[in-house]
Amino acid sequence: MAGAVTRFTVNNQPVEYRLDPATPLLWALRDASNLTGTKFGCGTGHCGACTVDIDGAAVRSCTVSIAQVEGSFVTTIEGLSRDRTHPLQLAFIAANVPQCGFCIPGIIMAAAALLKRNRDPDDDAIRAAITNICRCGVYPRLVDAIQQAARAARGDETIPAGARPGIDPADAARVVPALVPPRD
Repeated sequence: MAGAVTRFTVNNQPVEYRLDPATPLLWALRDASNLTGTKFGCGTGHCGACTVDIDGAAVRSCTVSIAQVEGSFVTTIEGLSRDRTHPLQLAFIAANVPQCGFCIPGIIMAAAALLKRNRDPDDDAIRAAITNICRCGVYPRLVDAIQQAARAARGDETIPAGARPGIDPADAARVVPALVPPRD
């Protein structure tokens, strides 16, 4: 529909999308707003890679149109914390939850919606709320990390901000003499 404008709030910023109202929220976020933390996985709402918070609920953004979220408040992983200091992000890093990382933003957003509703979820509540699919199989560490984040959010525990992931470029290509085969 030419000339249609859809309005809602993304990461506490009012946004107007001049897109077809049937456009999936996922694509408006990724393509029009350049919020690429929300991932495309299956396109059917099964995997959860595209999970965002809409008005406090975890929603698979590939399954809703921008028209359906008119007037809503949408939070993506970028709006949760740009500097990775949200308790969930700290707990996931501390527990070495991320592997490839593709599904992690969606899982964190589903967990954030859970913690808004339930400040002290038990194992069953976490397993019921986190239905996201992870190809790397990080599930064993998820429950503990989410419970640790809940304790931190309540002020019962402090999660130290660990070193940022990454390799110092000086260490990336150094030669270790013991590993270099002798030349003939």
